[in-house]
Amino acid sequence: MELALPFLLLALLANPSLAHANGDAGNTTTYIVFMDPARMPAVHRTPAHWHAAHLESLSIDPSRHLLYSYSAAAHGFAAALLPGHLPLLRGSPEVLQVVPDEVFQLHTTRSPEFLGLLTPAYQPAIVNLEAATHDVVIGVLDTGVWPESPSFAGGNLPPPPARWKGVCEAGVDFPPSLCGRKLVGARSFSRGIRAANGGAIGVGKRTFRSARDRDGHGTHTASTAAGAVVANASLLGYATGTARGMAPGARVAAYKVCWPEGCLGSDILAGIDAAVADGVGVLSLSLGGGSAPYFRDTVAVGAFGAAAAGVFVSCSAGNSGPSGATVSNSAPWVATVGAGTLDRDFPAYVTLPTGARLAGVSLYAGPSPSPRPAMLPLLYGGGRDNASKLCLSGTLDPAAVRGKIVLCDRGVNARVEKGAVVKAAGGAGMILANTAASGEELVADSHLLPAVAVGRMVGDKIREYAAGGGGRPMAMLSFGGTVLGVRPSPVVAAFSSRGPNTVVPEILKPDMIGPGVNILAAWTGVAGPTGLAKDGRRTRFNIISGTSMSCPHISGVAALMKAAHPDWSPAAIKSALMTTAYTVDNTNASLRDAADGSLANAFAYGAGHVDPQKALSPGLVYDISTNDYAAFLCSLNYSAPHIQVITKTSNVSCPKKFRPGDLNYPSFSVVFNQKSKRVQRFRRELTNVGPMTSVYNVKVISPESVAVTVAPAKLTFKKVGQKLRYHVTFASKAGQGHVKPDFGWISWVNDEHVVRSPVAYTWKM
Repeated sequence: MELALPFLLLALLANPSLAHANGDAGNTTTYIVFMDPARMPAVHRTPAHWHAAHLESLSIDPSRHLLYSYSAAAHGFAAALLPGHLPLLRGSPEVLQVVPDEVFQLHTTRSPEFLGLLTPAYQPAIVNLEAATHDVVIGVLDTGVWPESPSFAGGNLPPPPARWKGVCEAGVDFPPSLCGRKLVGARSFSRGIRAANGGAIGVGKRTFRSARDRDGHGTHTASTAAGAVVANASLLGYATGTARGMAPGARVAAYKVCWPEGCLGSDILAGIDAAVADGVGVLSLSLGGGSAPYFRDTVAVGAFGAAAAGVFVSCSAGNSGPSGATVSNSAPWVATVGAGTLDRDFPAYVTLPTGARLAGVSLYAGPSPSPRPAMLPLLYGGGRDNASKLCLSGTLDPAAVRGKIVLCDRGVNARVEKGAVVKAAGGAGMILANTAASGEELVADSHLLPAVAVGRMVGDKIREYAAGGGGRPMAMLSFGGTVLGVRPSPVVAAFSSRGPNTVVPEILKPDMIGPGVNILAAWTGVAGPTGLAKDGRRTRFNIISGTSMSCPHISGVAALMKAAHPDWSPAAIKSALMTTAYTVDNTNASLRDAADGSLANAFAYGAGHVDPQKALSPGLVYDISTNDYAAFLCSLNYSAPHIQVITKTSNVSCPKKFRPGDLNYPSFSVVFNQKSKRVQRFRRELTNVGPMTSVYNVKVISPESVAVTVAPAKLTFKKVGQKLRYHVTFASKAGQGHVKPDFGWISWVNDEHVVRSPVAYTWKM
């Protein structure tokens, strides 16, 4: 299916040559070269000095070829290299790995209230945290920021924390004075994309060579995480109310790493490296790539360095659902976030002459298709072939379309682009109908003409009516504004990428879901709400969807968690978010999947939907140290240099009896082998962060296909910070040929807390 937002679809789709970053000058290709810091001679003042000297020693001119030096989150450099340079570098004892630069893609209010951040019972806790969050800086790696947005007004915030080392980088239309006490840093990184594009950026498009956001995506994500309180916010009258980020007292630092041609791994790693050195406490990355071993995944490598420095890293899961095994950003040291719906909707209706009033959604805010509500001719397939049913550019016949409502099938091109195609052909309105690929998921868009999006079943009814013959098909569109209290909610978004994890199946991903559908947040001042060049409308806020939107929700909540528990590790914070998540909607029924209305499972929602109130006091946490992650990497049979690329240490001691599933993760993914491994035994360790004396009893929910035994069945803690271990034995009872995944839960329970872990079971032949 198409990505959730048309302007999030990077030029990779239109320009496949960017799959590896190739420059045209001298036939260079950009590579990221990871170095062994233990081999840096003492004569070099800095890693950057050593990297340049090493290139010179190989007769490679650093002034022409060196793009970045990395030292905070990773050890190495990025360089635009000629083919002859590669064997020289790969033959150097100082070099651990040389990998080609890869293109990553972006994964594209009422959210605070929906998450319970504004409920009266929670207000005292939030007020107490407000001052503490002033010391937390959220680094957002994205398309930049629109600094004039009221969401980045400093208001009465005190000066940034003394340890903050970030800068407001001067650039095109971006003087340093635009930063302040809310937006405390802004940088841009484009050497990788320029090397890949022959020195150019944004050919044929208006692009700011600075941290200023042309696209809108970065402004939206940054304000979602930590935007200031802004009254009377809306998108053209929709979702009117007070906009605020998840942590409105926290600071924002924008690192622009994405450009019209894409987000290059070398630029992303430079952004992560700078953010860690600057002193961010949380990193938010609403972008991702394919599924590669972690030592070849630039985001995974940089995120490890950030987590080792105490930075919580939140990443979007991707927008490739509802297909399975599509989740990205699957490293266990990042929080991988899927998307769910809010309890807010924007209803719109299609009325047929038969009397049927069919429900859909819309954010259209212009004039009606006719001066007063009236039926207009309905057209399905207004062109020479079936491509016209998709409303692709150039497929509609203006003579057939003019003055009619056009029914368009969803898919192939962007949703808002279909509306632009219909309008350009003279259409009076559009009905955008889902096919089987999108199911019943409804995502509202601010189309350029009157338009209503409908689900597959409603779409099939309209298609059947339009193709039925027997007279002249007619339809009428009407719009219902904003509705709150929608039931059921949340529902897992159909576009949200799903597990299982294809890189390491023993790590369950995604970790959790958060609000990611129809999210209102700040917007750029130079693009309309559709992001299309022909959209001349301007608005301070926009409503868009994607796991790009759910990711910064978790980033903001993590900032609250860091403020409440400054001594907790990133792993402990993630554990608290996961073990307190919920899996029932506001009708008290199990979470459902928007794709087809079926019950969702842990491959869709991980541990469940985040609950910030409960996460502040989880009772127990599953903590993970850097050494634990190193042992996990050993269990993947990675080579010593590959482990060193990720950990940046050369003295990793690999334990003999450690399997991937033994990582002290807050969830379980049990992979049975039909022929051999029909019994799996895992170990876990819980740390008491609740009352000094606490007793927990285990509660197991398992499918009929698996027998589960936990020992001991009771954990008695006598002090805060005490750690206790338990073991779980999973025995498959499934017969040969059982291939359907099953799911269950392991919970540690007392009168005050439920510490719950999801369990996913899969069988390999």
